[in-house]
Amino acid sequence: MKLARIDGKIYCSASDEKLKGVKLYIIQPLDDNLSPMGKRIIAVDGVGAQEGQIVFWVSAREATLAIPDMEIPADAGIVGIVDSINQQDDGE
Repeated sequence: MKLARIDGKIYCSASDEKLKGVKLYIIQPLDDNLSPMGKRIIAVDGVGAQEGQIVFWVSAREATLAIPDMEIPADAGIVGIVDSINQQDDGE
């Protein structure tokens, strides 16, 4: 699983039938220091996340499992909302 920040929401006038009622967000992947890493991507939301939140997400085959009981065409899926992060100094 990876961390990301939700930067925006996608609205579609037409989409695959399997995406009806599914929220799509623009997420910015984050590194271990919560700094932006790479390009923003689109992810399906399986947990009721909102813009601005830090979330954890999965990609590839696991993304299709982000929303239970639905078979969705997705490459990225939000599977959790981060409440807090406790980073310990590893002494370097």
